[in-house]
Amino acid sequence: MNLIEVSGARKHFGAVAAVDGADLAVAPGEVVGLLGANGAGKTTLIRLVLGLLRPTGGTIRLFGEPPSRRTRARLGYVPQGLGLYEDLTVAENLAFAAGAFGVQAPERLDDALQAASGTLVASLPLGLRRRLVFAAALAHRPDLLVLDEPTSGVDPLGRARLWETIRGAADTGAGVLVSTHFMSEAEQCDRLVVMANGRVVAAGGMAAIVGDATTVEVQADHWEGAFSALDRAGLPAALVGRRLRVPNTDPRQVAAALDAAGVGAELREVPATFEETFVALSEDGGEPGARRPQPAGVR
Repeated sequence: MNLIEVSGARKHFGAVAAVDGADLAVAPGEVVGLLGANGAGKTTLIRLVLGLLRPTGGTIRLFGEPPSRRTRARLGYVPQGLGLYEDLTVAENLAFAAGAFGVQAPERLDDALQAASGTLVASLPLGLRRRLVFAAALAHRPDLLVLDEPTSGVDPLGRARLWETIRGAADTGAGVLVSTHFMSEAEQCDRLVVMANGRVVAAGGMAAIVGDATTVEVQADHWEGAFSALDRAGLPAALVGRRLRVPNTDPRQVAAALDAAGVGAELREVPATFEETFVALSEDGGEPGARRPQPAGVR
């Protein structure tokens, strides 16, 4: 049985559809990444899953039933705002969080948290605060972790340590739903759900989402001239080494823009990267008729 089962979920705030017919599932032992630009609807969907918001339509099941205080007792939640008490110490925050679930606080923490156990949270650097909130969320050994951009603002080493914790929880059988805007973190997930404008625009593994999407690679003697010509034509180009990549674009458009500027170049279509596909999906927002890659799982 899936730990989270969302079908056609909708949430409107007045005339604004923050979530528009979203589907989502998380099984035990898997890490599902929820990706999208700011305002895509990720946090609203998470709050619907937790039962903190009432849906306008669709169905949401948490452990097979509507979200409730009882079902939330089986999960660990890390919000964007962390939810720590800054005027309490590390140990006091852990004791409070564990007590809310009727369990004892962990006796042993990692070395950095253990050394700071008597320190007020207000004095901790962000990376250590993130590790503390993870420890609090895991104190009652939840069956499900729901993490809303849990590594935001943390340095790469700190993010790697937090992802070790996430994978460790999944390895013990817990399901994980994690929202992120870091493309490198998408690679850590077993399955991905991409949102744009409140809609799920792609779902599946990274390779399936990229599918047969392509990018036009431009090799010119003078890349500066090629870049300027493409920019004037409104074609987004990225410089990688000494070659330009123009994603989600017909090669004939690229050739026409370069020819009009008198820029000689060699063009070839190459497989798109996941980041290029993600950007294209986010910009098109799943609108009907938009020209975008057609990866598996597009709704």
